[in-house]
Amino acid sequence: MSGTVAERLIAAGMSEPEARAKAVSFGELERQLPASKSQAMRWFVPGRIEVLGKHTDYAGGRSLLCATERGFCVAAVSREDNVVQITDALRGQGCKFSITAELPIPDSAWRLYPAIVARRLARNFPGELRGADIALVSDLPPAAGMSSSSSLVVAMYTVLSTLNGLSERDEYRANIINNEDLAGYLGCIENGQTFKSLTGDAGVGTFGGSEDHTAILCSEPQCLKQYSFCPVRLEQTLPFPGDCAFVIGVSGVVADKTGSANARYNQASQGVRSILELWRGASGSKAATLAEAGSSSPDSSDKIRSMLRDAVGKDANSAWLLDRFEQFWKESEEIIPRASAALLRNDLRGFGELVQKSQFAAESLLRNQVPETIWLAEAALSLGAYAASAFGAGFGGSVWALVPCAEAAQFARSWQKMYECSSHMAAASSKFFVTSAGPSLVRLSN
Repeated sequence: MSGTVAERLIAAGMSEPEARAKAVSFGELERQLPASKSQAMRWFVPGRIEVLGKHTDYAGGRSLLCATERGFCVAAVSREDNVVQITDALRGQGCKFSITAELPIPDSAWRLYPAIVARRLARNFPGELRGADIALVSDLPPAAGMSSSSSLVVAMYTVLSTLNGLSERDEYRANIINNEDLAGYLGCIENGQTFKSLTGDAGVGTFGGSEDHTAILCSEPQCLKQYSFCPVRLEQTLPFPGDCAFVIGVSGVVADKTGSANARYNQASQGVRSILELWRGASGSKAATLAEAGSSSPDSSDKIRSMLRDAVGKDANSAWLLDRFEQFWKESEEIIPRASAALLRNDLRGFGELVQKSQFAAESLLRNQVPETIWLAEAALSLGAYAASAFGAGFGGSVWALVPCAEAAQFARSWQKMYECSSHMAAASSKFFVTSAGPSLVRLSN
């Protein structure tokens, strides 16, 4: 079995060392399931790297994305009832619940995500849904900005959808025609919003978008994807610089969107809603997103700025809203298109300069950075990285650095040593590893 798994992952575009490691993990998962391994279905569900696109997706903006070679190995066997039993083979934890529309929402963070998927599917696809025994293991660092939570949502959905043939249902076909639509739906499962005619329900408590789910479902190996959102739209596919790799520095500062960072994360998304509501009231616009509002005419973005400047001094929140708009507009409409163009020219120096502008805007305007992620980005550049940036929700998490492949392993060691010698206490919990742009979700069973 392990050889077949490794071969399929390599064929999907994963590097051989990572594929071999995943094959070992799948072998361990088989022992967690009650049925024989011949009956188990298997998937690899990656995490993602947000190269650029800090808090842009739920505002209808752009992101530049790829999947990482780390993620969830998932094995499942069908049950005859509607019970879902999940075993986390690494943590030795588990949970068990029935798929019902009234499923109580758990307090535990990692159990929350499977529960909201099961509850939403019971509401959107009525009738008896078959449960599963699921074993999983992840090599993604949790709460590190690499989308471990959304990967779990995608994994849970994929298991239940496959077992119950949801893609053959009329409700599915009326609303979801491709993976981009599916990513949009899964984002709405997580944030609780309605997707087309698939009615919303309790989410996880954050007002995020579908960037993570899009990267997990739609990435290609050795490529970066530029997407815009609300709805999800592919704008272009860029080749990953052939002689480069990402080194990921996990800061050790937990970035749990459902925990301590929840209020600060939601402040960023609520700011977008507030700006859009103010603009609709002032202009009579019916724009559905901030991106649509700002691009509805050649001078719309300037008019939004003027509206917010006029409010500064009258409303204590207006200065923050002006900064929030400036960060969104710079990131989505200026930095990402220019950065993509630089990559197409193989202009890594120009790309790096634009990434620095994105990082600075996150620090000074979005204000979602912590001292540790600021330090890590600066340290990576001092070590010679082409580019470096924090990514994910912020308020902790990780930083990526783009470096030559031949130097990646040594770069990771040097970066980690610098961090451990710094004054940052979180360095004791940090992790550093090398990854390339990997494949999207891979089904490993026939």
